[in-house]
Amino acid sequence: MQEFSRRRQQLMDRMQAGIAVIPTAPEVTRNRDSHYPYRFDSYFYYLTGFKEPEAVLVLIAGPSPKSILFCRDKDIEREIWDGFRYGPEAAKDEFGFDEAYSITQLDTLLPTMMGNQPELFFSLGSDAGWDTKVSGWLNAVKAQARTGVQAPAKLVDVRQALDAMRLIKSPYEIALMRRSAEIAAGAHNRAMQAVMPGKSEYEIEAEFLHAFYSQGAQAPAYTSIVAGGANACTLHYNANNAPLHAGDLLLIDAGCELDGYASDITRTFPVNGRFSAAQKDLYELVLAAQQAAISSVSPTHHWNAPHEAALNVLVEGFIHYGLCQGSRDSVLETGSYRQFYMHRTGHWLGLDVHDAGEYKTAQGDWVTLQAGNVLTVEPGCYVRPAEQVPEHFWNIGIRIEDDVLVTPNGHEVLTSTAVKTVADIEALMRQ
Repeated sequence: MQEFSRRRQQLMDRMQAGIAVIPTAPEVTRNRDSHYPYRFDSYFYYLTGFKEPEAVLVLIAGPSPKSILFCRDKDIEREIWDGFRYGPEAAKDEFGFDEAYSITQLDTLLPTMMGNQPELFFSLGSDAGWDTKVSGWLNAVKAQARTGVQAPAKLVDVRQALDAMRLIKSPYEIALMRRSAEIAAGAHNRAMQAVMPGKSEYEIEAEFLHAFYSQGAQAPAYTSIVAGGANACTLHYNANNAPLHAGDLLLIDAGCELDGYASDITRTFPVNGRFSAAQKDLYELVLAAQQAAISSVSPTHHWNAPHEAALNVLVEGFIHYGLCQGSRDSVLETGSYRQFYMHRTGHWLGLDVHDAGEYKTAQGDWVTLQAGNVLTVEPGCYVRPAEQVPEHFWNIGIRIEDDVLVTPNGHEVLTSTAVKTVADIEALMRQ
């Protein structure tokens, strides 16, 4: 719990003075009286390590900083039905809070805690229900004006400070992300060995779920994409119900979540175990683009450097294979390459798959990469049937994605054990 306590103190140091209110995520009904598997709010968990629903963190910064948890009461009868609850007293001791109260006391105590605080730190706009609650508490404080109690004069988005903190992963976080990446990489290797013509996409998805859970991951990090043939040209395809055919490629974008931290890997490989000539040409183009992008990940580069490196390689290849016409500069200027590559080359990764953090500075410049950043590198190529597009490339969709940690002197590919060269893929599938 020292990690979470350190983060709370760091946030209060950034606040200097004021009060922060950070609720966790609500439970969501799936149907009737059944809920989706519960997943905590990432900001709340980042500061607490507390996984129960119906909880709120309150931080009071200043000369006497204080961290306060509101959570569900200990209730043996409900635990029979729903499982263990800490209750305020045990949660206070176990998670290192200064104070803890029943969630039923929130509306009574918050207006008192807000009184005479100069600033309120809250994620206004992220949830309409909580916006209404906070407005009610502020009005309750303002109603005490005649007694000399002042309401916070300034509302600050607490996510700004937290986003900056979350961008730099601690050794504790990096260790979790290495393990999450290792589990996901093993799942991708397992899937390559399970694929054969006649199977369905959902059967391969089942291989991933087995690998995730059997290795200790708690859930997929996002809805897996298992896209055979033309389905791979739909970026967020997730029906995962089509049969797999010899001669097609299979694109799988899947990662797991371990103690809140995500991995995110994409691999593309032939259903029958051997790349055709056209598939191999485009696959090795995307792989070369990814290698150029990964080489640009270091503290000496800005965020967009990997994308620029990948794009230069892809455009040269698109021209070479007749997908784009003209010079490299003209293709870049007109954006004609977007017919075949329409997304960016990566995103931040952490507690969220598309993790918190800015990509540009307030001045409009790309942020400089820093040791402790974790990002994905994922160039692709998607060729839908169209006039003036060589027919032997039709319905080929390829994406190669790895998770990369920025180190003081360069980078570390966390997902390197997931095979991705043509030779390694074909060798693994022969086994």
